[in-house]
Amino acid sequence: MGKILTFLFFIITSNLVSCCYAQACNGYTFSRNTIYATCVSLPVLNSHLHWTHHPSNNTVDVAFRHTGPDTNTWVAWALNINGRGMIGAQALVGLPESNGTVRAYTSAVTGYNTGLQPSGLSFEVTGVSGERVNGDVVVYGTLVLPGGGTRFNQVWQVGPVSNGAPRVHGLSGDNTASLGSVDFSSGQTSAGGSVGGSRFRRRNTHGVLNAVSWGVLMPMGAMAARYLKVFTVANPAWFYIHVATQMSAYIVGVAGWATGLKLGSDSSGIQYDKHRNIGIILFSFATLQVFALLLRPKPDNKYRFYWNIYHHTLGYSIIILSIINVYEGLDILDPEKKWKNAYTGILISLGVITVILEALTWFIVIKRKSEDKRTHAGTNGVNGHA
Repeated sequence: MGKILTFLFFIITSNLVSCCYAQACNGYTFSRNTIYATCVSLPVLNSHLHWTHHPSNNTVDVAFRHTGPDTNTWVAWALNINGRGMIGAQALVGLPESNGTVRAYTSAVTGYNTGLQPSGLSFEVTGVSGERVNGDVVVYGTLVLPGGGTRFNQVWQVGPVSNGAPRVHGLSGDNTASLGSVDFSSGQTSAGGSVGGSRFRRRNTHGVLNAVSWGVLMPMGAMAARYLKVFTVANPAWFYIHVATQMSAYIVGVAGWATGLKLGSDSSGIQYDKHRNIGIILFSFATLQVFALLLRPKPDNKYRFYWNIYHHTLGYSIIILSIINVYEGLDILDPEKKWKNAYTGILISLGVITVILEALTWFIVIKRKSEDKRTHAGTNGVNGHA
């Protein structure tokens, strides 16, 4: 009997909690007396999303409401069309003003260090406005849903305001759990889900492939050509190691470049011009290097000297641009700091090895020339006495 009463109490309590929770969302009265067809209380950060979807033109009227913020708290709600989280998010921002009003604007988020600067979005938004009502901050807008879809990743945030500008939000707890998905047609939402998970994985795949190919294998291939051939025992093995390493880097780099093209075609409205342009130059230079290998003159050919200048200049240019573009990509992906530190550590290790091998190479070359001079002098002396 006790177990039955406990079970009934649990059901009644759960229903009461659910009822009150829904009432906090659906029972809200806006100052404009606007009635929205759907309302969802988001799981963290005391936030609610209200909306009405218009299937005829695939637009949606939204109101994002954050309850009880202090006067120094900004709020933001966003759709992320091509990924997950804040990077790439297309946001509606509410920034409290000193006079008690709320300045509302749109912001395309390109990085954690760029701030929520006002900018256009990758899709059309009208009627952006904000207000403070009974301690709540509300941001309004009408979105023209991109690509004819209705289900997208969403993210919402709150953070401090300093000197009238939004500052970085918290990096733990609820601030890292405030993401999920929303379907404006069915009214379904989920916490922590990712509509664009495949795109997110492609971004990571693109980054790993290019970091390994252009950022690691290319420098290692150049080191093999410069430092192994000084050892007699490594001749002609150094050449095949050099070619194998560089061709592997090129093949992996082509795969990374292809994923980048796919990401670009799937990410209309989001441009990373510097990263893209350097990538195009890298691919072009590397392709020229591959064809140059087929036109490599014999060592005794009179044009070999000029081919060497071309090959070395283009090769070192590729390495320099590769390293620059890997860091550009890391800034775009904005992973945990340890990944950038790891790549920096790899470069430092390669740099230290290069310095050691460079010194060893010069020592061997100078020693070999000295021995050749002594041998040549001794030979001349013998011939002179003959």
